[in-house]
Amino acid sequence: MIERDLEKAARYGEPSHVWREGQERRLRIVLEAAGPRAGGTVLDDGCGLGLYLERMAPSAARAFGVEFDQERATAAGLRLTPVGASAACARSEALPFPSSAFDLILSHEVLEHVVDDRSAVCEIVRVLKEGGRLVLFVPNRGYPFETHGIYWRGRYRFGNVPLVNYLPQRLRDRLAPHVRAYTRGQLTRLFAGLPVRPIRQTVLFGAYDNWIARWPLPGRILRGLLQSLERTPLRLFGLSHLWVLEKQAGSFGVAGSSESNASWRSMTRAR
Repeated sequence: MIERDLEKAARYGEPSHVWREGQERRLRIVLEAAGPRAGGTVLDDGCGLGLYLERMAPSAARAFGVEFDQERATAAGLRLTPVGASAACARSEALPFPSSAFDLILSHEVLEHVVDDRSAVCEIVRVLKEGGRLVLFVPNRGYPFETHGIYWRGRYRFGNVPLVNYLPQRLRDRLAPHVRAYTRGQLTRLFAGLPVRPIRQTVLFGAYDNWIARWPLPGRILRGLLQSLERTPLRLFGLSHLWVLEKQAGSFGVAGSSESNASWRSMTRAR
């Protein structure tokens, strides 16, 4: 990576550029968790280049994506226009939509990068309809590798770094101040007091597509072995938390600012 791309990867993460078996598996998980909500109004909060939303939009009544990075939001918009979806540049902590707008929200490996993750989840819950669902993926603190790189002697080092997430929080955050990794308890506290109920809470291993591309047979054996551990207590060492949360009945938040409502109307007309 060139220096500019490294800095962007550190600040915002690296979105999916190609569609492989790992993304396909997670899409199946999202659609299974969503049920009929996938045919309603859908938001991909932190849509990156739009790969997931591109595949979800054709079966949705309406589909929108938001992405913090303007360059990526523009690229996502170009990808999504042919399937009738749209993307806007916006912060997860200030979603440009009115309350109770979405049947389904996907947040795929995004919360770990936002400035204020509590504000981001409050916004997600605000714009969910009652009975709507959030499908959330975030890094698991129990995974043996920090997959977002570290800062070492003032420079960002991209790649998988072992055992960083097992360090005490203060030391871990000195090496990886740009990204979070969550324990189950931290996620529980993050959603405390919000009107949501858990539908599914588990931990998933990765698909290891890069390994399979280089070493097909050993890579597939590794994938099968690790994914089989998801049915055992050893899933605690998996790559990502998967939480599916459903918004309960009851008022929450505000109706949305006039700016949010104007943005919503503009995006709706653009479809």
